[in-house]
Amino acid sequence: MGNKKKVLLAMSGGVDSSMSSKILLDRGFDVHGVYMKLHEFEAKHKENIRKASKVAAFFGFKFDVLDKRAEFQKEVFDAFIQTYKEGRTPNPCTLCNRIIKFGALLEEADKRECDFMATGHYVRTDNQFFYEAKDKTKDQSYFLFNVKKEVLKRLIFPLSEMEKIDVKRIASGFEEIAELATQRESAEICFVEGDYTEVLKQYFPIEQVGDVLDDNGSVIGSHKGYMQYTIGKRKGFRVDGAKDPLYVKRILPSTNQIVVADKARIYEKEFAVRDLNLFFEPKESEFRAQIKVRYRNDKTPGTVFLSGGEALVTLDSEEFAIAPGQAAVFYENDKLLGGGYIV
Repeated sequence: MGNKKKVLLAMSGGVDSSMSSKILLDRGFDVHGVYMKLHEFEAKHKENIRKASKVAAFFGFKFDVLDKRAEFQKEVFDAFIQTYKEGRTPNPCTLCNRIIKFGALLEEADKRECDFMATGHYVRTDNQFFYEAKDKTKDQSYFLFNVKKEVLKRLIFPLSEMEKIDVKRIASGFEEIAELATQRESAEICFVEGDYTEVLKQYFPIEQVGDVLDDNGSVIGSHKGYMQYTIGKRKGFRVDGAKDPLYVKRILPSTNQIVVADKARIYEKEFAVRDLNLFFEPKESEFRAQIKVRYRNDKTPGTVFLSGGEALVTLDSEEFAIAPGQAAVFYENDKLLGGGYIV
């Protein structure tokens, strides 16, 4: 027993982290499960903890609950609110992964003298780089671009070589946890129920009528308040005499204005990124990569020109609605090279 490697497993109450515990146990690890409270939806926590503790009891490993709401509020939630205030579109999961899930939680692993930390993410690693998961439809590498390079040597992803359909099938074979195999997939943003504007309303008067401008700066209509729009949105504002669909091209928070244009002019191929996080040391001031400008997009080939902790990205072909605040993530085939936040 004393020779077993200890692993701290982040548990959500879902099927992925639950089946990760079974895989780790089968591999001979001494598993310690933890559930993190991050948001204020207490009923959600209660149900998730019930499921996770049931799994731990069934498979026979330690389990406890961590309250990380204060850290999450300061580091992730407040940044989410501020980004919308600045007229950009946040990507809170990438921030949470860096600071909380693969930051604060790794500190908890150290406190418990765990050798490794594991999660139910669909991603692969060789402990130097992340790689896309075998199940490309569930791959979560995009959201991990911002994780600190030095923590990779401590990470295990038990589902890296599995298909989601097989994870559910195996889970359904255990009567005590079969309910997890059929439950609805969790939302990408854990602290938002419904529309993000409902969250913003608690902090800002978001219902403020403003001007809609064309590319020349002329007022051509009105909108309900700039925080209710993201780049590429085509509804929710009024334009006088518009015959063709118009899309949000730019957001001007200081004047509560939005700029709209026809679809052809919402495509771009050059943009800046900041807060770069790379998993390799570039030998040159530029490198080629396949680039994702949002999670659901395909990769687009392009060149990354480095300048300190920032970069200029030039894509080989245009992408629709490149949104400031979102992540631009760089790949070499299925290897995650790093990324940054679009300016």
